[in-house]
Amino acid sequence: MFRRLREPGVSVGIAIDGQPHRAAPGDMVSAVLLASGVETFRVTARNGARRGPYCCMGVCFDCLVTIDGVPNRQACLVPVAEGMTVDTGLGPPDLAPAGST
Repeated sequence: MFRRLREPGVSVGIAIDGQPHRAAPGDMVSAVLLASGVETFRVTARNGARRGPYCCMGVCFDCLVTIDGVPNRQACLVPVAEGMTVDTGLGPPDLAPAGST
């Protein structure tokens, strides 16, 4: 559904749900997920409804993912970095504050 208009000359390696992917430096995590074919970023706790990017500016919180082990990060606001790990929330959300486990 989503594709790049042109391929970047330089790329960084990231992992999405344990699978290796290449991304352009400076891309937001949400853009890389969409370009990689990931449409569902998480499911809701109440009824399991699928969620993905909606506003793409940090207002709606529908694009929450786990980035480098930190849950509930907004994928539309975080630029990719070399070695980053991104896990979609296709299970119950982790509502505990970071570092409380």
